[in-house]
Amino acid sequence: MGESTLIASTAKLTRQQLAAVVTPLGTATHRPVPHAEIVEALVETLSFRHIGVVQEEYAVSRDGMKMFGVLDLDTGMPGCRFSIGIRNAHDKSMRLAAVVGVRVLVCENMAFSGDFQPVLAKHSKHFSLQNALSIGVDQMQRNFNPMRKQVESWQQSQLTDVVAKLVIYRAFIEGELEVPKALARPVHDLYFSPQHEEFQSRTLWSLSNAFTSAFKQLEPIPQFKATAKLAGFLESA
Repeated sequence: MGESTLIASTAKLTRQQLAAVVTPLGTATHRPVPHAEIVEALVETLSFRHIGVVQEEYAVSRDGMKMFGVLDLDTGMPGCRFSIGIRNAHDKSMRLAAVVGVRVLVCENMAFSGDFQPVLAKHSKHFSLQNALSIGVDQMQRNFNPMRKQVESWQQSQLTDVVAKLVIYRAFIEGELEVPKALARPVHDLYFSPQHEEFQSRTLWSLSNAFTSAFKQLEPIPQFKATAKLAGFLESA
C-alpha cells in the first residue's frame, strides 16, 4: 500500500494505482472519502450526462493525503478537449474541489479555467458525494461555453513583445505566480521560439501555452497547482 504513495510523489498514477492509496480512518465529525471512490463517482456522474472520459491522470502527495487529477472528456473544440481537474484531501488541508479546463492536443498541455472551486459540503458524516458531484458537474458543464469563448478570446488577443516580456517578468521576478524562477527562461524560449506552428502568433493563447509547456517540468502536484493559478494571473496581465 505505502509503495503506491511513494511512486505518486514523482509520477502520475492510473485509476487502478490510485485505488491502492490508503484512506485513514474517520472520526465522529470527519469522514475521509477515498480518492478512487471520488473518481469513480465523478466518472459515473459524467456518464449519466453522456460525457465520456478519454484520458485521465492522477497524483497524490508522498503521504497519500492529497490527490489531484485531470480527466479529459470526449467533447471540446478544434485542437482542444474539455477537461475536469479534481482535488481531494484526507487531512482537512483542502476541500473536495474541481475546475474546468482544456487539454491542448498538439502539445498535450493542460490549461485550467481559473482555480479549483469547492464542491459543496465538507466531508461530514452527512456528506453525499453523489449529490455534491452532480451539482458540481452541472456547474462545470455550464462553463464549457465560457471556456470556449475564453480560448477564442486569448487566441485573438495580440501581444507586443514588450508586454509578453513584462508578463514573464511579473510572474517570475516579481513572484506574482508561485512557480520556480528557473522556469522563466523556458517560458521565454517557448513563447519567442515556439516548438509548434500553432503557437507562432504573438497572442495571449500562445503565451499561456508557453507557461503550461514549461510547467510540465514540475512534478505532478506542483504542475496542477501552477496551472490552476495561471488563468487568473494572465487575465490580470
